[in-house]
Amino acid sequence: MHQDYNRIIIKRTKKMKKQYILLTILLGLATIATTSYAGNPDRQGESGAAELLLNPWARSGGIHTLNTSSVMGIEAMRLNIAGLGRISGKEFVLASTRLYDGSDINLNAFGYGQKVGKNGALGISLMAVDFGENIVTTEDSPAGTGATFSPSFFNLGIGYSYTYDNKISVGILFRAISESLPNVSAFGFAVDAGVQYVSGEKDNFRLGISLRNVGGPMQFSGEALSFQTPNPDDGTYQITVSQKAEGFELPSVLNIGISYDFFFGEKILLRGICNFTSNAFSRDQLGVGAEFTFNERFTLRGGYKQDLGSEGNRTNLYSGLAFGASIDLPFSSTLKNRIGVDYGYRATNPFNGTHNVSVRLAF
Repeated sequence: MHQDYNRIIIKRTKKMKKQYILLTILLGLATIATTSYAGNPDRQGESGAAELLLNPWARSGGIHTLNTSSVMGIEAMRLNIAGLGRISGKEFVLASTRLYDGSDINLNAFGYGQKVGKNGALGISLMAVDFGENIVTTEDSPAGTGATFSPSFFNLGIGYSYTYDNKISVGILFRAISESLPNVSAFGFAVDAGVQYVSGEKDNFRLGISLRNVGGPMQFSGEALSFQTPNPDDGTYQITVSQKAEGFELPSVLNIGISYDFFFGEKILLRGICNFTSNAFSRDQLGVGAEFTFNERFTLRGGYKQDLGSEGNRTNLYSGLAFGASIDLPFSSTLKNRIGVDYGYRATNPFNGTHNVSVRLAF
């Protein structure tokens, strides 16, 4: 009996050592990444594929995308892929976003994820940007030719997450990026990676770290970059000249977040959230938020995010405030099967804010 007790103690000690070693490594990587990707306002606007920074999901949108440490399920594929592994079965989400209300730009997204084995989870998500119809103009017809076009911007992500001993989740995601206009397009790949650590008697404390949009530069190419001009030798005939577009970097982002849960009885949960965002091509950001959940069915949330070092010169379209709500209702005898509706709002200046709506099915 004494030997069995010793074996249990040794086994638990080894698990704790593995967890602490992994956590220490990840914190070290986060420190290095923060130095490498420290916010640089002088590089504002130098990156491309800005749609990678847009969030189409309502739950995280309603808290200003600050929940790096606690995001779960499909929404984790846009913020911290490690959270995908904390779904209990399968999840399907549809989302629509009215981006910068008044700008006529919309986001549409869907995602599906499911458990793979006991501790793993696999997910796929697609987001498309709807720019509406745009008037075709030329040098000869600057007011428009009568024709219209619609840019096609979308990205597809496939991610995997693994949860170790219900304490540490790690994940990696590969994303394909496509941007196209008539006769010109660009294509690229990006990688996201993340980790979540949970601790406490009731898993009260959570830590999350994610590094997003890491990939090679993208470059536009196509027939639209070619034009005809008179032959420079004698000008008797036209020749076609091709231009080469300048490449652009992806907007890499590092997120480090913490949260703590306060339980009041068995039905009320209050979660405090803090998150730091390091942007490679703009100012760093710091935000705080809170979520109030009653009986695991009704949730109210809100957050505030601020650019660091702006000194009153605001460069971010978002003015800082965000809020949202969720309703989760079971549709079977088991609480595992649920349908949820989420709404999120983020204030902007100018325009009339960003509105997110999502519908979720968990089964």
